[in-house]
Amino acid sequence: MSRKNYPETPDGRYFVSKGRLWRKTDPSLPDSERRAGIKALMQARRAVQTAQTPEAERSARDAVDAAKRRLGERGPVWWKDGGPDEGGRHPGNSSYAAWWATLDKTRREYGEGG
Repeated sequence: MSRKNYPETPDGRYFVSKGRLWRKTDPSLPDSERRAGIKALMQARRAVQTAQTPEAERSARDAVDAAKRRLGERGPVWWKDGGPDEGGRHPGNSSYAAWWATLDKTRREYGEGG
């Protein structure tokens, strides 16, 4: 399955992978800005992999963080209803517990990494 097939919360804020809620990209970003942010993120991730020194790795990791913030995947939440950021939590231990319990076993296992 591709990332697009990970379980996604009903409100579209998160997808579930490795048993955790991961914040999705801000859907209100213009397509050109979203594409540029994704390109910057991929370049930064490659730089982490090829870093030769601790300083280069730190710089690359900072670039990953900046790109994720640009996309709305970190930093202030992009939704406007005041809901908290539950990223990093297991869906069963979040406000999405009832939704998580309704998913079929195969979808939950995929979200758990199985």
